[in-house]
Amino acid sequence: MKMKECLDRIQPLDEESCSACEKRWDSIAKPLKSLGKLEKNLIQIAGIQRTSRIHLNKKVLVIMCADNGVVAEGVTQTGQEVTAVVAENFLKGKTCAAIMCRDTQTHIYPVDIGMAADVSGVINKKIAYGTRNMAKEPAMTREEAVRAIETGISIAQDLYRQGYDVIATGEMGIGNTTTSSAVASVLLQRPVEEVTGRGAGLSAAGLSHKIEVIEKAIAMHQPLVSDPVDVLAKVGGFDLAGLTGIYLGAAAAGIAAVMDGFISGAAALAAVRICPAAEDYLLASHVSKEPAGAMILEALHKSPSLTCGMCLGEGTGAVALFPLLEMGLHIYENMSTFSQIEIENYVPLE
Repeated sequence: MKMKECLDRIQPLDEESCSACEKRWDSIAKPLKSLGKLEKNLIQIAGIQRTSRIHLNKKVLVIMCADNGVVAEGVTQTGQEVTAVVAENFLKGKTCAAIMCRDTQTHIYPVDIGMAADVSGVINKKIAYGTRNMAKEPAMTREEAVRAIETGISIAQDLYRQGYDVIATGEMGIGNTTTSSAVASVLLQRPVEEVTGRGAGLSAAGLSHKIEVIEKAIAMHQPLVSDPVDVLAKVGGFDLAGLTGIYLGAAAAGIAAVMDGFISGAAALAAVRICPAAEDYLLASHVSKEPAGAMILEALHKSPSLTCGMCLGEGTGAVALFPLLEMGLHIYENMSTFSQIEIENYVPLE
């Protein structure tokens, strides 16, 4: 699906379904609003699914895997070969995300949207063998960025047709905290040093160098804050662009999309800057301990359900939200109402 067609399909939440869901919560025999975000998340999902009879039976984690040419600048502890190793281990069930998916009955869907190597079994949607080094030239052409976004849109649409009720988002790509920091700096209009963290574990000197590389790339390419596609193309990555498309495609299809942490949040911010209506279809799982994690959530008007100090990536935080959503749904569906147990309803107090 082309991006314009996708954007034309994104509609506001169904307020009648939100109201019906909230009315059901308020009828349950407990203090009003006392389950907090367990209630709020389901009210939002009701609006997304356009029914108060919420379904979360079929869950999927989409992991966008890609390599970044900026790794050549020494901004990471490890080399690009690690991306392919971890991608292969998604299939073997040996990563954190894979184990969490198994525990939560979530299908894992790793996508090669731009790895520097080919990995058998990973879904091949490769745009190119990694991006270019943004410290020397734009990470990708605009056409490549659009292709990556439209790839994400198509994946979300395919998952909708397969009957998935909710999509968790994740990524794998050495160097992608560097690209995410660049995208966040431009879209948030904040200094690079404020939004850039240590990633997988840089020293103080390594962090300083990473900041310098990002500042150089932004100064060289002058990405336009008013044009998120331009930002993704010049200083982003295929994984970020693909995730941007996942969020837009999920919104167009009427599927809730659960953000992971900083990296998937940077992609979500790009998606919302492309189409503000997509914001209503996003759920925040946790707040990353990366510096820009909380900044991005604030810009998206989102509040995390989990505060665990996580920054692993892969979609681990997003999948961790699923048991809470399902627990809330079980209460919503099965708990007695005030009338059923013949006691007076709670009423809002001034």
